[in-house]
Amino acid sequence: MKKIFGFGKKKKGLPSPSKSASLPVGSGGYGLRERDLGKLHRAAATGDLGKLQQLLRKQDSNQLDKENRTPLHLACANGHLDIVSYLIENKCKLNLCDNDSRSPLMKAVQCQQEKCATLLLEHGADPNVVDVNCNTALHFAACIPNISLAIELLEHDADIDAQNKDGHTPLTLAITENHQGMVEFLLQKGADVHAVDKSKRTPLMVAASGGELSLIKILLEHGADLSHKDVSGCTAEDYAHLGGYSGLGKQLSEYARWKTVEKPSPGNKKGMSVFSSPDRFGDLGYALGAPATDKEAGIDSLLFLTGSEKFQ
Repeated sequence: MKKIFGFGKKKKGLPSPSKSASLPVGSGGYGLRERDLGKLHRAAATGDLGKLQQLLRKQDSNQLDKENRTPLHLACANGHLDIVSYLIENKCKLNLCDNDSRSPLMKAVQCQQEKCATLLLEHGADPNVVDVNCNTALHFAACIPNISLAIELLEHDADIDAQNKDGHTPLTLAITENHQGMVEFLLQKGADVHAVDKSKRTPLMVAASGGELSLIKILLEHGADLSHKDVSGCTAEDYAHLGGYSGLGKQLSEYARWKTVEKPSPGNKKGMSVFSSPDRFGDLGYALGAPATDKEAGIDSLLFLTGSEKFQ
């Protein structure tokens, strides 16, 4: 997806950022050459427990290599649980960071070494350490995506709304990567649907810019605000248009109108949402189930539940 990070079209006053430098990408594994590693780090990276035990009789378990990696970093990145366990038993420091300010826990998450990550968390590793781009371990889990790792992190007090240097939360990054399951999970766990980045863009704007209908529905079901404006005064509707999804932009506009209009009725003193009046759909000139006409296929019509205010 990633439409939010580079628009093809510009609107006067609208920030047009390049792809976010703070987005955690890549497999996360260290590109290792044996000749660049000392004996202790080599043993940790290759999973040679016997050699590691021998070396630790005289060497420090927190020894740093030229990239400021500890043996624990390398063991976690490569999933050597027995090495990780032994280093922890020998009181190694859990939160030392490498040259990218990433802790062993972050490397375990980034490389999807779940058992290593769980063991670190159980022994007190900090899930809220931030790297050079202010990403936390949960940002990495959201981007992969890996819900089981996200569960472990949240159970050990990871900040669900932590912001990286661009102001992106794990929820925003999950939307950027179009990981619907992770988006639903984070929202169910209480992630802030109204979180804004450095340019005051919301998760809904990110989804709208990429034409991600399923994500838009989920966000609106969780109360996303269509009227919110970014630093340039643009709404989610504007982001849909700028992303090339004019049909979606029109649908968002209609949805916003329907949400704000109430129709009094004898049995409803507070008024009834226009969602309860199917006839109004025709009045608004909107054809439910019409084929997509946007620049990319798959943008189907938004379907409304009669008598409710959410998509299905």
